[in-house]
Amino acid sequence: MTQPAIQPATERMLPTLTDLNRPYWTGGADGQLHVQYCDACSNWMLPPVATCPGCGGVPQFRPVSGRGTVFTYTTNHQPFHPKIPPPNLIAVVTLAEQDDLRVMTNLINCAEDDISVGDDVVVRFENHGEVYYPVFEPAEAGK
Repeated sequence: MTQPAIQPATERMLPTLTDLNRPYWTGGADGQLHVQYCDACSNWMLPPVATCPGCGGVPQFRPVSGRGTVFTYTTNHQPFHPKIPPPNLIAVVTLAEQDDLRVMTNLINCAEDDISVGDDVVVRFENHGEVYYPVFEPAEAGK
């Protein structure tokens, strides 16, 4: 699923781009979430790694569906960075491609009372220059 980039609602602490993680953090430019996949053992993996932890193969980045479910979430009410005002809805999302493929992210376009573990979510991308920061929203919000 291709998603157009959205304007950031807040500033973010952006990652330092490296040769290893660049496809993940910049892949949203084409509206898709790019995750590493190992052809040798058919395993998806996050965070990016140089070699597959399962078989030692060399993983390649591939686009995924951008769909997932909320594995867990919490609302951060404490300021941890002066440019990022609370509250922040922080979640771990299980991507549809594999039961143990999870990404730490923020949930957007919903309130804490409107989200539950197991809810379907879809990826969106905040454009921060070269970085396309993946965030997720309830699947029904993207319709």
